[in-house]
Order: sequence, then C-alpha cells, then structure tokens
Amino acid sequence: MDPLFIALWKHVLLIEIIKHRYNVDSPGAMQRFMSILMDRIKKDRSKQAALEYLEEFEGRFWCETDERVREITKRFESQIEAEAGGKLPGTVGIKSSGSSTKTVEERAEMAQRFQRIVNETQLPRLNKMMTVLDDDILDSPQHYTYIVIDDLDRDWADEKVKNDLIRCLFRTVAELVRVDNLKILVALRTNILESLDFGQTGGQEEKFRALSLRVRWTRGDLHELLDGRTHVAAERHGLTHIQSLADLLPAPTKNRPDPLGVILARTLMRPRDAIAFLNQCLENSSGEERITWEAIHSAEQSYSADRLLALRDEWKPTYAGIDRVLQNFTGAPRIMNSDELIIHLDNCILLSTDPDFSGNRWMAEVGNAALYGYGDWAEMYHPLVKLLYNIGFLGCSLGKKNPMIYSHDDIDFMNKAATLREIASFAVHPAFQPALDVF
Repeated sequence: MDPLFIALWKHVLLIEIIKHRYNVDSPGAMQRFMSILMDRIKKDRSKQAALEYLEEFEGRFWCETDERVREITKRFESQIEAEAGGKLPGTVGIKSSGSSTKTVEERAEMAQRFQRIVNETQLPRLNKMMTVLDDDILDSPQHYTYIVIDDLDRDWADEKVKNDLIRCLFRTVAELVRVDNLKILVALRTNILESLDFGQTGGQEEKFRALSLRVRWTRGDLHELLDGRTHVAAERHGLTHIQSLADLLPAPTKNRPDPLGVILARTLMRPRDAIAFLNQCLENSSGEERITWEAIHSAEQSYSADRLLALRDEWKPTYAGIDRVLQNFTGAPRIMNSDELIIHLDNCILLSTDPDFSGNRWMAEVGNAALYGYGDWAEMYHPLVKLLYNIGFLGCSLGKKNPMIYSHDDIDFMNKAATLREIASFAVHPAFQPALDVF
C-alpha cells in the first residue's frame, strides 16, 4: 500500500500549497490559477501533460482535504476494479483486504497489481507536478512556504494503517526536500516515532532519523513560557498586579530557595507537566493572593497520579500493559541500588509468563535475557532499564555526589549495557513517586 499512501500525501500537500499560494477557494479561482500556470509552462509539453492530473480533480479542488482524499481513493478503486476484471475481492483495502484464506502467492499478486497501477497512473504525473511546484509555483523565495503537520496522535485514521500512513508521510517529506522554497515540519510524539518501522519495506531508517530533531525544553524555555501564560491569563482576568510567574509563586525560604526549581524537578521538563502542576497549585491556593508552599506540597499527590496515568496513555500504544509494569514499583525505596532495582525488574519480567498480560510480546523482547540468564546482570537487565529510562520513568546516578540523570537530561545515556555497570543508584522520577508511595 505504500505507493498509494505516498501518492495520497503528495496529492494532499500539492493541493494545499496551490490553494495557499493562489487563494484557490472557488471554481473561478481554480480557472484563474490554471490559466496562469498554463501560460507559464506552455513551452514544456511534459509539464502540460502533468496539468491533466489537476484537471481531473477540478470539481473538488477547493473542497476540504478529506473530500479530496476520498475522490482520489475512489478513482484508484475504480482503476483497480477495472484492471482486476472483478476477480479481486474488495478494493484497495480502504474497504476490504479480501479473504484471510488467500495464499501467499495470491496476496503477492494483488500487492504487485496495486503497486503497478499506482506507479503507472498516479505517481508519474504527481512526480512531474512536483517539478512544476519547484520550477513554476514556488519559483521564488518571496513565495517560501512552510507546512506544519501536527496532531498525528489523534484519531484521524484507522489504527491498522495509521503507522504506515505516518511512515509514508516521512518518505514523502524526504522526497520534497528537493523543492527549494518549501519546508515541511512534522510534529510527532516520541512514542509514535519509536513505533515506526522504516525498514519493513526496504527503507533506510537512518536517512529519516537524520531529518528529525528532538525537541528539548530547558529551564529557561519553560520559565519564559510560564511567564507568558501567567501574564496573558492575569490580563484576561484584570489582575494588573500580576506581570510574571514570580508574582504568583511563594517567596523563597532558607530551606526552599527556588519554588520554580521545586516545581520543574517534578516534571519531565515538558510544558504540559509544568502547566498541569501549576494549575493544581492554583486550585489548591483558592482565595490566596499567591501560591503557597503548602499548596505546592498538597498538589503533589493528585498531580503525580495524573502524570502516571498520562505516562501510561502516552506509551500504551507502543507498550501494551505498561501500567502493570509501572505499578510494580509501588513502595520502592526512593533511592535504589542495583540489587533493590533487580527485585522490581524481576517482577516486571515475570509478567511475560502471565497469559492475561497484554504486553507479552514486547516484554519477552526486553526480558528474555534476564528470564533465561543470558550474560551478566547488566546485559540481562539493560533492555528493560533502557526502556524505563527512555520513557522518563527511571533515573540513575553515577555516585553519591552526582545528580540523578533522566532521559530529558540525556536521551542517549542508557544506550549501552556497559553504562549500567557504572551506575551506583537508581530512582523513580519524582513526578511519579507520590502516586507509587515511593518515599
């Protein structure tokens, strides 16, 4: 299905760019655009042929994206049915993928037929339109265009094909890098990126990873963001005496000199965590002129429970049953040595022997070395420790005088099993300690 998905993405992006560049919002605007473009490329017959692709969708050109996607899908289904002569069960797979009893040979023949039809009917003209896009539509830095794609974690596609669609989006974006005056930015949560299998169709994963940039928030970034939100919220409610976050936080004391530091230490250094904590503090400070230390302390329990649920929801599509793994750290010491950590890790790994545990597959992948005793302790437990570290749940320290390191400090710190041998202590992240009775 990759060729069809890539064709769909190219189609959607091309039309959105044209609509934005030429303000195409009606049949009349569409005609004006076609006249302008035809005049520009009248000496290039290959480009004129590519314009036939746009003319096919003229009637729905200015419609909403989902309508245009349905239109191109219907056309493809018709081509498949005509090619198959009614012999194929169902159509492209948007509706049905046929009987599960089909042989491997029959499925391979169907896949080759789908791909050939897309390659012969859709992609050549679409690819030529990409040349037109570069040469004649976004032909000047004055028309430099940014496309931002977000909310890919929402329910916008069937779960069975969502990851394939996102993977094909990355392939499409990589191809469109050659368009000089175009920049496409795709915002994607880490858990979704980690679940994409770029290699399943022969793709080079490192090529796509090289195009990605991990977003990291510093203390200064979060302080600036919270200051801005505080100022806007205060202005909206007529609270002119509040200009920044400092006007809301409690005064520093000898034992607690930095209220913002206390709050941020209980986050994964992400805006959503800091905002959630502050909102809980404000709720607990109802009637007070500013947040109190008591409000911060009392906010921790409910905030921690919410963050634990949020961590579960964030990672359960990738690691089914992750909540049961996290709950195995209930009552753990605040600071654990390797022997104490292994007790909890063993309980997690034993979940793979429970037929009711929904994460048997991935737990076997990260736990089998320990379950069957392959290697020393670092080699056996490294896969699971790395997973818990990467999702932000577990931290580690190289010694008593060294601070705890979490994934938001250094995402690559736990990449090697050898690192595990050097670690002196471990800790559940402070964001989750109250919810798990870790004290």
